[in-house]
Amino acid sequence: MPSNRMSDKGMKLLMSIESFRDKPYDDQNGNAISNWVKGATIGYGHLISQDEWNRSGGDYQNGITEARAQTLFMQDLSPFVDGVNARVTAALSQNQFDALAILAFNIGLGNFASSSVLKLVNDPTAQTNYPDLEAAWKSWNKSQGKVMQGLINRRNAEWAIYSQNVYARW
Repeated sequence: MPSNRMSDKGMKLLMSIESFRDKPYDDQNGNAISNWVKGATIGYGHLISQDEWNRSGGDYQNGITEARAQTLFMQDLSPFVDGVNARVTAALSQNQFDALAILAFNIGLGNFASSSVLKLVNDPTAQTNYPDLEAAWKSWNKSQGKVMQGLINRRNAEWAIYSQNVYARW
């Protein structure tokens, strides 16, 4: 089966959603940071591990260029593209693939792999706790157990890509 790639339209939208930040910040609250915290992020949503923070020798604290952020983004996106290709057995249109890769990028491959979304994409008749694929998709609206409006908006935008081929920010 041929592997799908993320479209330029999909990558540009995901980059605009993640938005470029040249200095590290805490992804839970958006505040700038000068010391590593769980959720330390830079560039286009690049999570910085503590090991990577320490190895950078202060580079992240000094900030990064947009070109470096784009390189990190492409490296970060690659496993999600590969992961969607490896796990989806159904034929997908480009917009459906993009939407699934954007979802997986946000919720993580482990969550994606065990999700009702994946089950229903691969088999629309699969038994899940949701009445349909849209409900399963939009159930990914919580962070640390709390429903978040930003995630509701993101899931609605992803669903519009998947179901209507509409690429738009919220």
